[in-house]
Amino acid sequence: MLIGAIALGLALGLFAGGNIWNLAVVRLRWIGVLLVAVVVRFVTEAAIAGGVGVAEQLRLPLFAGAYALLLAGLWANRSQPGMSLAFVGILFNVTAIVLNGGRMPIWEPSLRAAGLTPDDARTVFHTVLPATLDAEFLRRAGPLADLIPIPLPFFRNVASIGDVFLGAGLAFFLFATVVRTPRETDEDEAELERRRVQLLEGEAAVRRHPWRRETASLAPGLEDAATLELPLAAAVDAGALAPTPPPIAATAGGAAVAVPAIGVEAPVAEAPSRRHPYVRLALNGSFVALWTGQLISLIGDRIHYIAIATLVLNATGSVIATAAVFLFATLPNVLFSPIAGTLVDRWNQREVLIVSDLLRAAVVLLMPLAAVTNILLVYPLTFLVATISVFFRPARVAVVPRIVREDELLTANSALWIAETFADIGGFAIAGLFVAFLGPALPLAFWFDAATYVASAALIWTIAVPPVARVAESDAQSRFADELRAGWRFLRGDRVLLANTIQATVAQFTLGILVALTAVYAARAIVDARFGWEAVLGFLEAGIGVGNLVGGFLVGLVGTRFGNGRLIILGYALCGAFIALLGLTTALPIALGLMAGAGFANMVFVIPSQTLFQLRTPGELMGRVVSFRFALVGGAWAVAMAVGGVLGEVVGVATTLGVFGLVMLAAGLAGMLVPPLRDA
Repeated sequence: MLIGAIALGLALGLFAGGNIWNLAVVRLRWIGVLLVAVVVRFVTEAAIAGGVGVAEQLRLPLFAGAYALLLAGLWANRSQPGMSLAFVGILFNVTAIVLNGGRMPIWEPSLRAAGLTPDDARTVFHTVLPATLDAEFLRRAGPLADLIPIPLPFFRNVASIGDVFLGAGLAFFLFATVVRTPRETDEDEAELERRRVQLLEGEAAVRRHPWRRETASLAPGLEDAATLELPLAAAVDAGALAPTPPPIAATAGGAAVAVPAIGVEAPVAEAPSRRHPYVRLALNGSFVALWTGQLISLIGDRIHYIAIATLVLNATGSVIATAAVFLFATLPNVLFSPIAGTLVDRWNQREVLIVSDLLRAAVVLLMPLAAVTNILLVYPLTFLVATISVFFRPARVAVVPRIVREDELLTANSALWIAETFADIGGFAIAGLFVAFLGPALPLAFWFDAATYVASAALIWTIAVPPVARVAESDAQSRFADELRAGWRFLRGDRVLLANTIQATVAQFTLGILVALTAVYAARAIVDARFGWEAVLGFLEAGIGVGNLVGGFLVGLVGTRFGNGRLIILGYALCGAFIALLGLTTALPIALGLMAGAGFANMVFVIPSQTLFQLRTPGELMGRVVSFRFALVGGAWAVAMAVGGVLGEVVGVATTLGVFGLVMLAAGLAGMLVPPLRDA
């Protein structure tokens, strides 16, 4: 895996116009410490293999010391793109190694799934974990062991989640190093040092004035679940089984004073390769860390989604009981969003992200154990995970815009939607195969998801988020209810954002109906004798994902040439037209094209909508505006799921889709009647 990651990073760097000779001039901190760590690591293994008794007796302290030095060296270079990912990967692996007395554990079923035998793993550095999932498996850090089989000819191996992060970190680092010129590296380091000084000065100012508190001042960005709309794909939010929610982000406003972030790229003179917006984002170490961590976490959520459905359905045999799990995952989003947003505005958002990830990891870790005791315990635990996620989302919206440049706003939104789409297209396929592979060892799917939350928390911990101080003398006297109402008053009073929210509410109602009826549409409307309806459903969902991927990429590539308002109107209108046309066809190829078109149009209005809110919402109101918008738009989505089922049964699936597709089309075109929205 590491060799493949190195090759991928170099290849992408050269493809982006980089120069391989840039590797010769890269400057790393604590290079001596890194070299000593590598030497101690491999010399120790060689000495143990050679029968040196002292090396065997000191196995654990030697290996632990080597990895501790390696972690220290990576931490010193965490501002370099990819280094924070490598840090988390090594941290995960060394945790497993230490808990196994200086040996890296390999799960036996994964070993056999890769086409290997336990004898192949009997080296001085590895130990084999039995197939049984019990307390001993957890004590020996089983979820962090080598448990991802790679059954490829000539490359048979088993990897850990730590290896995934380490490989991703090396790939990003090599890509960035090859693309950067020596002059740009010097300029980046000078700018980074200047920003470090500003950050320290800003933190000192906050300490000197305890009546100031951190708020969400915003520059540009996004996250998968930090979305304005719900994606068409049947995805789940990071940390919950509920569909990806629709929060927003904001930009600095009022008296907020932003202190520049460590690692944020400076607007330096750029070589041609760095002018590409995606390349610039890939050179932002903080954005890379967050993007990769969230992608891994999203894949973990897809595994969790399949696993919990399998767990409840196998235990109860009831479709209603299985559907109730997703209802419990949806309720907190509607019930608690405004309250959570107001509290997040009061708290340190970076700490909220870290604590939320760790809490979700703990709850998910307990879920299979609770299910063994009583399957009914799954429901309150699911509700709890979703409730924690309600706090995570607005905090993430506040942090992401503060680690990317303002002129990268639209592209950052696009990049994070692409991660979401990758997780939808590939994540569900991986999840299905992985859950099927686990069989009776299903608890490992939940523990793997818990490990992805811990990885996300560790990566957020490595990101330097700039504090934003504002004078708030009346905060101590302000009442919670007044703060809550302030978010609603702002959303209601901004004509552009209110009009966009109304559009989004109508759109989400239509998309909710589409999601609710897609399975029935595949079973009753599509005529194709070559496939069963289950396969047709899979094809239709894949079509949406492909459309999302293409749309997200193109909007990030060329969207800055058009106004946000016009893109939003076009996206709504196109999406409604494609959905309406679905009701007129029974041919699978045409339906696939229309679903892909709807997915494409979905990105055309989602990404500019988020950008519009980021540019207009004051930072100190961000959490509350995020939450009220989600309560409106997400609530419409939830109601649509129920209404769509009733209408589909009474008037037919095709008619329901056709009518509500036209409603969405009309809502999009109505934006032309609001000049401020049209010209935004």
